[in-house]
Amino acid sequence: MEQTKATTGVREMVQTALAAALIAVCSWITVPLPAVPFTLQTFGIFCVLSLLGGKRGSIAVFLYLLLGAVGVPVFSGFSGGIGHLTGPTGGYLFGFLLSAFLYTVITHFFGTKKYIKLLAMLVGLAACYICGTFWFSLLSESGLAGFFSAFSACVLPFIIPDLVKISAALILSERLLRIKYFR
Repeated sequence: MEQTKATTGVREMVQTALAAALIAVCSWITVPLPAVPFTLQTFGIFCVLSLLGGKRGSIAVFLYLLLGAVGVPVFSGFSGGIGHLTGPTGGYLFGFLLSAFLYTVITHFFGTKKYIKLLAMLVGLAACYICGTFWFSLLSESGLAGFFSAFSACVLPFIIPDLVKISAALILSERLLRIKYFR
């Protein structure tokens, strides 16, 4: 029995590490835009949360951010370092952790049916947008007064693509969950 628990623990650690790597790979797929680059990070974050569940998915997101903070080039453009977390787009990076936390809370209390997962992802995305836009506007020259201009530059162009990425993450993760390895 102990060997089964140990094997399960190792499998879960490997899955969590691979999930952090998946987020990094998704962040490297980038379309540069003037304010905030378009990446597949959102897809990676929500796919990982749906596959691993809120708790282990949140650990993978935290691990991804930690790797980036210490300088491992896991962020968009093969970059890393604490400057990315404290720079203009750092709020969106921390927003991913907030998204993971909200996903965990919502699925913990309401279950993991597909529509609950979708709702948790949408709430998490909205929280990420708010967190990131607030941070971006604080660091801009116009401060909080520029929140709406930051929102229009950093969020509006991404709403439709992010909804598509969430849909793809949910569809892919639901199919992958049918494979024994992810149970």
